Amino acid sequence: MIILWTDALIYILVVASFLAGFFISRKPHFQRPLKKISASKTGMVSLLFLIFFIVIGLLDSIHFKETEGRTREIISLLDYVAKPLRMQNEKTYSAPFSAYLYSKEMVEEDDRKIVWGYPRLKFGGSHLQNPDQEGLADVFNKAAVGFAKGAGLFILFFVLLWSYLHDRHKYLLKGSTAKVVWATAFLLISTAYMLIYLSGYYHVLGTDKVGEDVFYQAIKSIRTGLVIGSLTTLIMLPLAIVFGIMAGFFRGWVDDVIQYIYTTLNSIPSVLLIAASILMVQVYMSNHAEDFNSLIVRSDMRLLFLCLILGVTSWTGLCRMLRAETLKLREMEYVQAAQALGVKQSTILIRHILPNVMHIILISVVLDFSSLVLAEAVLSYINIGVDPTTYSWGNMINGARLEMARDPVVWWSLLASFVFMFGLVLAANLFADTVRNAFDPRRTEQGE
Repeated sequence: MIILWTDALIYILVVASFLAGFFISRKPHFQRPLKKISASKTGMVSLLFLIFFIVIGLLDSIHFKETEGRTREIISLLDYVAKPLRMQNEKTYSAPFSAYLYSKEMVEEDDRKIVWGYPRLKFGGSHLQNPDQEGLADVFNKAAVGFAKGAGLFILFFVLLWSYLHDRHKYLLKGSTAKVVWATAFLLISTAYMLIYLSGYYHVLGTDKVGEDVFYQAIKSIRTGLVIGSLTTLIMLPLAIVFGIMAGFFRGWVDDVIQYIYTTLNSIPSVLLIAASILMVQVYMSNHAEDFNSLIVRSDMRLLFLCLILGVTSWTGLCRMLRAETLKLREMEYVQAAQALGVKQSTILIRHILPNVMHIILISVVLDFSSLVLAEAVLSYINIGVDPTTYSWGNMINGARLEMARDPVVWWSLLASFVFMFGLVLAANLFADTVRNAFDPRRTEQGE
């Protein structure tokens, strides 16, 4: 098993999230907002989609070496499961569900006659004798079979879960919100299984210039989006929390220094700072090539460094909010009383200040996640994002930029990256709205 830097940090973040969730759920002042989130249909459905994306990202974060003939390469558990998608490459472009290449060339027919036409694909639709007549009906038949199999697996899982939970945790199975969540899970799992089943016979989202399956690229890009959104947050949070609370609580020269730091950092164009940092990483890896003898190791180091730079440049906004909130909290009566009684400043910060700014931290983390996913796409589009060999929606969009200028237009790479990125960002934004509404003190006072 091979553990990359981003793999280790991802699983550390998962463990930390579980511990933080357990800690928050035991605090009385978090009970009401958590119940409000669990009662929100929009929030729970969006959380279900986020969990679906996270599971795919975690599967793609378990790496090991696989031996193919004389070569050994580092692959993930997702690569191993999706081996047909990874290995069944075509010659060049092909449209979604097509059995032919997208461009004409000289083709030898059965009677050895050479004609100008569309060659058959090696894998996509290869089971069809006459794709023009059989193709559409075969796609619908296999889609129905795949959806039925996925629905059967879900129903089996639900029956087993019902037999286990119906006496213990009935609220997970009953109620209007639970019904909507289970119905969404049914459609999500059935549709996912249908696409997986179809991928064994067709290229569901077509192929790119080198014949690689676009559906496989879009799925592999999920991990990159999650890493950018989560690890950047992991790097940003300690800086924002420590500096924001210190500036608001201690004031004086401490506040002046911290304000000077984040004001100066905000004055530097972030794109130029990121470009310069990525260039430094490339120069370092070129000078120490013996330490980066694998493409996946090189791309992982660049991805990690991109998260580091984004984290260093994006903590200032949350820091300002925490400073403002801490300035208000330090004047509250219970904080003044604790100071008068001689309670240590560290104890006041941990027991009185930090818990009362936690709602701002939670809201900011969820809101910043989607913006960081979009930032990766923009940075990769201008070639200062992740490594070009890394699967990411930004690299797919960058490649699709040239494909859109072809005649006829190759549109499916852009559409695939847009749909997957839109799904993740929309789910994150909807869940962020639910979290914000649940933790907003003004809504609590209004009884909403």
